[in-house]
Amino acid sequence: MAVHPSSSVQRARQELAARLREIRLDAGLTGRALSAAAGWHEAKTSRIEGAKQAVTDADIRVWCRVCGAQDQAPDLVAASRNVESMFVRWRRAHATGLRHAQQSRVPLYERTRLMRVYTSTVVPGLLQTPAYAGALMAAITAFQGTPDDVEDAVAARMARNRVLHEPGHRFALLVEESVLRHRIGDGETMAGQLGHLLSAVSLPAVSVGVIPHAAENRPVWPLETFTVFDDAQVSVELLSAQVTTTAPGEIELYVRAYEQLAAHAVYGPGARALITAAITALD
Repeated sequence: MAVHPSSSVQRARQELAARLREIRLDAGLTGRALSAAAGWHEAKTSRIEGAKQAVTDADIRVWCRVCGAQDQAPDLVAASRNVESMFVRWRRAHATGLRHAQQSRVPLYERTRLMRVYTSTVVPGLLQTPAYAGALMAAITAFQGTPDDVEDAVAARMARNRVLHEPGHRFALLVEESVLRHRIGDGETMAGQLGHLLSAVSLPAVSVGVIPHAAENRPVWPLETFTVFDDAQVSVELLSAQVTTTAPGEIELYVRAYEQLAAHAVYGPGARALITAAITALD
């Protein structure tokens, strides 16, 4: 069973809050004394220690100075920044448009040896055609109200996707059958996308699995889109944000979910049959 991806973010915040509380206790200070020395209301100290308020770099430095633990400040600041980078709201990531988000992932894609992707909503970005990606990105831009750089973003995604043909990489991609039926763009766009998906089934470094509507006794229900980069990182796409976790326990959960979903997918001729049926249904 996969846990909600935001749980790892909250747990990391709680661990940081616990470290700050330990520093205060080691200094022999009450929450009231620390607050007075820091120059803020004691309710703020309580919220920070309860992981109910995000802590800033300046807060951490003041906290450590008051407690005589300045040497711990750099490590705590780094930990805090890591926590905040785990949960990135789309509106912030797309503040200047979608192109930067495509380009920023290139180093991660290039260093990943095995990428496992699961989606129940749209065709994975790695296998999208320019027309399909353009229709999807136009919808995202309109929904989020972010700057329209769809043409440049599509070009950046297509450039990023060249990794599919570079040696040293393997890609295991799983989609629910519903992905083949959700119409993104017009009929021509979907026909082109599904035709491209048929071709992708034969790529040597790519495994494409389709989980049929009729799959029985599924141990895992349809989930949010997630990507496992080797066994080092998982990225989960929510409506409002992207959540990244490097916690081994949560990576293991998503890998296990992927494996159980993959066991109910069809591949090769079976996948081609479902894709071809979806193309026929467009007529």
